[in-house]
This record gives sequence, C-alpha cells and structure tokens, in this order.
Amino acid sequence: MSSPQSPAKAAGPSKPRPQSIKGQRVGGRQKGTPNKVTASFRETVQRLLDDNAGNVSLWLAEIAEGTPDRKVGEMTIPGRPRNPDGALLRLAQLAEFAAPKLNRSEVVGEGGGPLTVVIRKEA
Repeated sequence: MSSPQSPAKAAGPSKPRPQSIKGQRVGGRQKGTPNKVTASFRETVQRLLDDNAGNVSLWLAEIAEGTPDRKVGEMTIPGRPRNPDGALLRLAQLAEFAAPKLNRSEVVGEGGGPLTVVIRKEA
C-alpha cells in the first residue's frame, strides 16, 4: 500500500537535488545575496517614495492635523480628527522601506565569555 501524496508532489518527476559538500553551498544564491523579487520590490517602493515625496509630506500633515467635513452636492463627507500619533506611525512604517532595520549585536570576549577591556595610557 502506498502512502498518500499531495497532488503537487505526485504530478510530475522531481528535480534531482544538488549534493551538498560539507562547508560549501551548492546551487542557489550565495549567502547574503538579496532575493531578486525582494530587491525589485524595495526598488519599486523607493521609487514610489521618491516620486511622491511632496505628496507624502502633505498626506502625513493631513493625518496629523485632521481634515474638516466636506460638502459634496447634498452629501456631507465627514472629516478626520487630528492624529499626530498616527502620522508618526505612518512615517515609521514608510521608513522601514527606505532604511533597513538595525539588528542588535552582542559583543563578547574569547570563547563567548566576558569582554575584557584594556586601557593603556601612553606618555
């Protein structure tokens, strides 16, 4: 009796996986090389931000300061209340696309032990 397989796995022959050599990567991109789709997406977002820098400033100001009610024909479209915190939140969200997040780093001494700092005074 065979075990059940998902349709995707049973559909066709699988590609042979490259044999890995200890300590070496075989196939795929090198470690640290960004994914092409991710790099393309970041470029697109950066271009969008660059092309709309003036608009982004206006939109953030509009969020921070709020908008009044508007009359369109016989309808009244409600405005938005002041929301400076919301404007800062949107700015922080946009900044993630323009500048990478910084990772925390831990500095340790030899063998992962405590760090030893030596200060020498030279005359």
